[in-house]
Amino acid sequence: MQLWRSAGLPTMVFRRCHKENVMQENVMGDTVLILGANGRLGRTLVDAFAASGWTVLAQARRPLAGTVRHNVRGLAIDVADSAQLLAAARGASVVVNALNPVYTEWERHAEALARSAMDVARSLDALLLFPGNVYNFGESMPPRLRPDTAERPSARKGEIRRAIEATMRERAPALRSVIIRAGDFFGGPGRGAWMDLAIAKSLDQGKVVYPGPRDRAHAWAYLPDLAQAFVAVARRHADLRGHAVLHFAGYTLTGDELVSALAEASGMAHAPRVGGMPWWLIRTGGAVVPMWRALAEMAYLWKVPHALDGAALEALVGDLPRTPLPQALRASLGELGLRVAA
Repeated sequence: MQLWRSAGLPTMVFRRCHKENVMQENVMGDTVLILGANGRLGRTLVDAFAASGWTVLAQARRPLAGTVRHNVRGLAIDVADSAQLLAAARGASVVVNALNPVYTEWERHAEALARSAMDVARSLDALLLFPGNVYNFGESMPPRLRPDTAERPSARKGEIRRAIEATMRERAPALRSVIIRAGDFFGGPGRGAWMDLAIAKSLDQGKVVYPGPRDRAHAWAYLPDLAQAFVAVARRHADLRGHAVLHFAGYTLTGDELVSALAEASGMAHAPRVGGMPWWLIRTGGAVVPMWRALAEMAYLWKVPHALDGAALEALVGDLPRTPLPQALRASLGELGLRVAA
């Protein structure tokens, strides 16, 4: 056995692999349990794992939306019902925590849901994968975020995320876990992210809304590509021990770069009008509107430039699929029912 010493993997241990194809192909019969399979990330993960040959156990309180592959089995079991869930998920070698409480209810539910996922993974002796974000680093974060960058959250949601990740780290080596940290989501099924609820919402009317100064770098993750990163790490489940943090680089774009790319992807003949977010109104209204208060707390993410360093992730799994940005944006706009360039 060897200790992986690349950035961000100080406590994760790997067994040596005899062939490179161990990293590239799923061993038939491997099973993954995806918690929160009806969410935006969860559904994208279901499709990615199923397409890669995994048997997928998709936990959700409602039946899965859309077409379901033959190797996907829905589990309509509440995640809090650990006995029933463990009985149904027996044999799973990987658990993915894609549970995501309503944004205004993180303080009530986020840590409890995360602990439930940890308990399930530990009981199954499975590798737990958790989608991290950049909230942990706070307003003082440096422009390039590595897995070992100091965490100094400046908002309550950042504190919650730091606490969840600290618990995962403290429970090693009994709990084997990997955090895959990414930027703001776009693409994939459903709605609920900045790209579709604000930025590109009025693109067909020739308008883009950008939440911050347009010269600041911002980290983005195209969900189908991020899902492939989860699959690639999951393929190494038999070799991973302890706890690790990996960063998914995705795209790093200034506001101007994103606006230009959106205009190209939608086939606009002229540059779109660009509006901003009325943060002063959102902060004021936050006194009575919980969602506005939750958004205002994280407004700094659009002012502080940041990018994710994905070197440690690629050192572990090799080159990852990267959809060209114009193609990713065209697919995303099409999923939202917006005009797409021919």
